[in-house]
Formats: sequence, structure tokens, C-alpha cells
Amino acid sequence: MLDVLIIGAGLSGIGAARHLQTQCPDKRWRIWEARSAIGGTWDIFRYPGVRSDSDMHTLGYAFKPWRGTQAMADGPSILQYIREAAEETGVTQQIDFEHRVLSADWSTEHACWRVTARLADGNRITQETRFLYMCGGYYSYAQGHQPHFEGQENFQGALVYPQFWPEALSYADKRVVVIGSGATAVTIVPAMAADCEHVTILQRSPTYFVPGRNVNELADTLRQLEVDEEWIHEIVRRKVLFDGQAVTDMAFEHPDMVKDVLLEGIRALLPEGYDIAKHFTPKYRPWQQRIAFVPEGDLFAGIKSGKASMVTDEIETFTATGVRTKDGTVIDADIIVTATGFHLSVLGDIPFDLDGKPLN
Repeated sequence: MLDVLIIGAGLSGIGAARHLQTQCPDKRWRIWEARSAIGGTWDIFRYPGVRSDSDMHTLGYAFKPWRGTQAMADGPSILQYIREAAEETGVTQQIDFEHRVLSADWSTEHACWRVTARLADGNRITQETRFLYMCGGYYSYAQGHQPHFEGQENFQGALVYPQFWPEALSYADKRVVVIGSGATAVTIVPAMAADCEHVTILQRSPTYFVPGRNVNELADTLRQLEVDEEWIHEIVRRKVLFDGQAVTDMAFEHPDMVKDVLLEGIRALLPEGYDIAKHFTPKYRPWQQRIAFVPEGDLFAGIKSGKASMVTDEIETFTATGVRTKDGTVIDADIIVTATGFHLSVLGDIPFDLDGKPLN
């Protein structure tokens, strides 16, 4: 019998385990991880330019202050950070890999969960635990949100989903279309623009963007003053949260002003006369959806250089050589990347029973 069984060895699971170590040292616990590696999202995502869209002083661990120079860190750096946290705290030794949970059944009589998992060899194992701690994330690792587009089976180039990026895919001197305008799309496009012939962002509707330097100047200043890293982490974390709340409040109280500031912030980074109203002005108010951070303005640099462009319209159909939109625009492509989002997964889509009765 365990006191706690943690499901998932990604950012959340490793953090949960460390807090159990320090706050509940007498408890017995293990981590079950469905895959064969630590890191979750940051081990799975391998698309070009993959990075966090949350700053590391709020995303990272208090017990392991973020010392990197990037505020929004790249994927490999975050993966290394998680692995180091697991190794330095001894959590790695408490992980059972390739334990894919199939069911979890609560017994009131015995005051415990019976959790069953399938192992790599196909066998099953059942573990009893008093507390079940779900740290497996909020989207499916098995599939992304993959809408079917009219005629996509006719496309003769490569159709790529970012969540399952082909390791051997070469996009050098290729024409690329990226469908979507969220955080994934605006990460991939600048990373591909340097090597491909041209990359087009094809979006159904615009997103608000905010460009900025990918550093935290307060953290850098405090390090120059030789402040302890744990103090730096807490001070900077509070400052980031304070500033974020202030911007959010401003967006609710003065949405038109915030909208004007956001649009003005990208105007200088785009070619003169660029159609900001069409490509960068959403129909919703700021913060009714997330505002995407563009570190160093790299997305706009690609557009200004001519290596990237925006098309705002709905897709009518895929063709053998690309995409045709509803207004008749034809975009030729060798590669189409569908950055269309995640497939949400609540508690790992694991079936739960309470005293023998299925829980919806």
C-alpha cells in the first residue's frame, strides 16, 4: 500500500514528488509514467523552435530556481531542467516507467484506490494507494487536434502535425504553409523561415501578439548584485505575477486602449503599410483569448525580410500542390504544418470507478 501514487513524470509530477519528499517525509510514494522518459511535453515536442510560452520564473520550481538567461525558455533547456530536478532530488529512483494506467477504482470500505496499469510487455500490475495524484497534463499525447480539411488526401507533399514532428524531415529550400496562429504556429514559423524558401502562416482569424526581449532584466540585475538565487526566484516571480495581473486588469477595464497599445507595438516591426487590420486585429477584446508573446519579435522579422507572410482566410480545399482559400487565394506548398491545437484529455481519459460504479 502506498500513501501517494503520482501519475506522470513531467514538470508537474517531478514537482509534486519533490514537495512530498520535503513536506511529507514519512509517506510512501511512487511515480508511474506511461512513457520511457522523464519530461512529458518537453520530451515529446521536437518541432523547430519549440519553447515555453510561460516565463520560467512562474513555470519553474521554487526548490530549483531558474538560472537560464531566457525568460521564455526553449524546449531542450526545459527538458534538461526537469531531468536535473529529478536527479538532484533522488526522485528519478522513485519512477516506474512504461506503466500506462488503464483504470482507477476507489473503495470506501478500504479507503484506497486500486490503480491498474499495462506494462511494456503487455502484462498488468495493480497498486493500492490512499491518495491518487494526477499529474499527466491536460491534452492527449496519442493525438493532437487534427481537423479534416477538404481534399487533404489529394495533397502530394508532406502533411505534418507538430506533436509528431518527423525527425528526418528536411524543409531546406521548401515552400511551407503553417495552418494556425497560436503559440505553436508563431514558434515554428520563425524557426523554419531561416532555412525554407518561404513560409506562409494561414490563419482563419488573427491573434493578439506582444513582442519583447526574451530576458528578465530584474533577474539579471539581482544576479549582478549577488543576491541569492532563491531570493531572485521569489522576487522575480512576484514581479511577473504582479505585472501580469496589472495588464489583465487593464485589458478588462480599458480594452480599447490595450488593443491600441498591442497593435502599435507590432506596427514598427512590420513593413510599411502592412495590413494590420486584416492580419493582426482580432474581433475579440484583449485577453478574451491568450495574448501570444513573440520573443525578440522574431515572427515579424521573418515577415519584414520577405521569408514569411500572412494569409487570413478560411480553407476551401487542399490541392495536389498546396491550399486554396475561400477567397480564391492559391498557396503552393511542399510541406503543410497543421498547428491546430491539442486534443484535450481530462485526467488522462482514465476510467474511474467509485465503489464499483463508473464516475462520469
